[in-house]
Amino acid sequence: MTSKVISIVLGGGQGSRLAPLTLTRSKPAVPIAGKYRLVDIPISNCLHSGIDRIFVLTQFNSASLNKHIKNTYHFSTFSTAFVDILAAEQTPTSAGWFQGTADAVRQSLHHLAVHEFDYVLILSGDQLYQMDFEAMIKQHVDKGADISIATIPVNAADVPGFGILKTDENSMITSFIEKPKTNFESWASEVSDEMKEQGRIYLASMGIYIFNRKLLYELLEGNDHPDFGKEIIPQSIAGHKVLSYQYEGYWTDIGTIPSFFEANLGLTDDIPKFNLFDKNHIYTRARMLPPTKISSTLLEQSIVADGCIINAKHIKHSLIGIRTRVGFETEIESCYVMGSDNYQTLEDIAAAKETGDPIMGIGDRCCIKNAIIDKNTYIGDDVTINCAGTLPDGDFDTYTVVDGIVIIKKRAVIPSGTTI
Repeated sequence: MTSKVISIVLGGGQGSRLAPLTLTRSKPAVPIAGKYRLVDIPISNCLHSGIDRIFVLTQFNSASLNKHIKNTYHFSTFSTAFVDILAAEQTPTSAGWFQGTADAVRQSLHHLAVHEFDYVLILSGDQLYQMDFEAMIKQHVDKGADISIATIPVNAADVPGFGILKTDENSMITSFIEKPKTNFESWASEVSDEMKEQGRIYLASMGIYIFNRKLLYELLEGNDHPDFGKEIIPQSIAGHKVLSYQYEGYWTDIGTIPSFFEANLGLTDDIPKFNLFDKNHIYTRARMLPPTKISSTLLEQSIVADGCIINAKHIKHSLIGIRTRVGFETEIESCYVMGSDNYQTLEDIAAAKETGDPIMGIGDRCCIKNAIIDKNTYIGDDVTINCAGTLPDGDFDTYTVVDGIVIIKKRAVIPSGTTI
């Protein structure tokens, strides 16, 4: 059944709410869990579900994403599998950027037309979850649906942040309302007993859709509406069989700095809601890195990726990414350190020490709390970051503060003795 499916991962948004992490990269290319990229999540879910023909639609800052896709997803010469980038392009029929999710797919339909498929699975590129799409496709086919929407039960407090769907006894969607603020009590749907006990009785759209091929072409070629969630889906409910596929596992939309920070630090829990140590592991670029070396460091509730050199005094509730170097007597707490794309040579390190410049990584005797350290940063010795109370929000030359979280920008140089 999955051989009849083509998947489209939407990754073309500007990702402004994740700034400064998206200043030089697209949102799907943002590093997660110390060694992966966000785009690896939907692609891995597809591959584990037997779906191996995948297009990734991009628009902003796509160079690093293109490089990651090219270096990661290789298939046999005799296979029909692929993961291909479709970037926004000017054509005789379309001279502009993607105007929304539906418009992005509309402008890409001619690339899909050369393939044989019956169903299109449309996914977001900035969500963290593990889902068996094969089960969703089976339900779609068995119930003769025209469109299927993955939904997740949420409680009343979360309702204003989602598009909420109402279903009948056959899980068919009968109505839709976009982010209601008040008077939504009548929008409760039938959910499992476990969800009822948690007060999660409202079904929110996860932005995951299955369309029958013929209908998708009819809907997109017949109008110029830019978005699925705001226009295409609500208008389709009255005239088509739109099915809810209810999902009750872990799912989070990584659209803001706080949600991104919380999702990453949540991976350090004893039994995380998103389990990296599962048979349905995340695929990513294979790197030939040495094992991590740790000297006299107290590690507490933390994850350390490959190729690191750790001499810190104490690392607590933190995630340390690939090729990270941490100096002596440094303390790190509740941080996501993304790591580096390369190592400095011994000659480069010696030259930096002679001039007093920081070397790549984190220096000696630093104190860093509640921070995201982007890739390829140079943090000197005796640097203090966010260790003396909550900082007000603001954007500065080398760092940004969002909701008390300090984000050190990519390739930033923080001189020795700096206090933030």
